[in-house]
Amino acid sequence: MPAESEVGMSKWFLSVLLVLLVGARADAQATKPATTQAVTQADLERQFAEMLSGSTLVGKFTETQAAQPRPQQPKEDRYTLTKVSKLYGDNWLFVARIQFGDKDVSVPIMLPVKWAGDTPVITVTDAKIPGLGTYTARVMFYRDEYAGTWSGGNHGGHLWGKIERAKPTTRPSK
Repeated sequence: MPAESEVGMSKWFLSVLLVLLVGARADAQATKPATTQAVTQADLERQFAEMLSGSTLVGKFTETQAAQPRPQQPKEDRYTLTKVSKLYGDNWLFVARIQFGDKDVSVPIMLPVKWAGDTPVITVTDAKIPGLGTYTARVMFYRDEYAGTWSGGNHGGHLWGKIERAKPTTRPSK
């Protein structure tokens, strides 16, 4: 039979353990992060359209040709997007002014956009772009930046840059 002091010590130990467990549970509940409202796919698509409509993609691209395996120095390019909107399924309409090299054309382009979680990725394979040729590309957009790969014919490379939005115009008050 255990001694009276051992029984008292066991009760004390169990009491302390119970207080610690209850306190730890209360503390864990108090420090639990607040739940955030889930962002829907429709929200992501609206944000993507708003981010790109009226913006200019200003960046650089590299070019590697089949006959020359080393990429040349990066060159500047810019794509002015007047409007970007979802059409149906994964298909989006990009109304774009494309400037690179000696080209400067405005074209409506239907491009498929896939989603990697919250990140939109233009995914084209052998797409015919009027006046420019046939291209394959994977270009992702995140916050105010874009990056990807491209190829057309016997050449291809990488592209990256910033998404610049038009500054709002202010009118003087009368």
